[in-house]
Amino acid sequence: MYLESSSVPPMPDYIDSDRLVLRPPRMGDGAMINEAIRESFPELSRWMPWARHMPSIPESETFAREAAARFRTREELPLLIIRKKDGLYLGSTGMHNINWEVPRFEIGYWIRTSMSGHGYMTEAVKALTAFTFETLNAVRMEIRCDSRNERSAAVARRAGYTLEAKLKWEGRDNDGGLRDTLIFCKLRDDGV
Repeated sequence: MYLESSSVPPMPDYIDSDRLVLRPPRMGDGAMINEAIRESFPELSRWMPWARHMPSIPESETFAREAAARFRTREELPLLIIRKKDGLYLGSTGMHNINWEVPRFEIGYWIRTSMSGHGYMTEAVKALTAFTFETLNAVRMEIRCDSRNERSAAVARRAGYTLEAKLKWEGRDNDGGLRDTLIFCKLRDDGV
């Protein structure tokens, strides 16, 4: 659901956590996004529907600009994950499939391969979840992942989400095979 411009909720320039800054994409981010995708493409292409081919740097720049536009309209809320200590781009998170009437949000995420296993993604998801409940007045948050993506499911669990459903043969993976989707949920009443 799209919002009238007068009803677009105010958003800060960034969301802060202990080690991370989550901020919207902007012009000029394409090269660093592309570098992380290139490093992580074997893993990303296994799980992410958008990773069917390795994008060029200009394609990544186009993505950054289009994502920034979607952020401005609140159609989606894409965010880059930046490590505070050195400014390294770690990956992306954000919210899509937004229903502002409920309000309900679905969080998506990926992290560059060399940075997995350090708790960065769990920290980012916890910060984004807290922000969304506290600032955007969410009543429901969801995380969906391929049932075979154990690391993504583990992030959801560590961030306090509960497995709500397993949708059998809900979609196809990038190789054309049928896949099951896990739906994790966190409600405002669950606490941040």
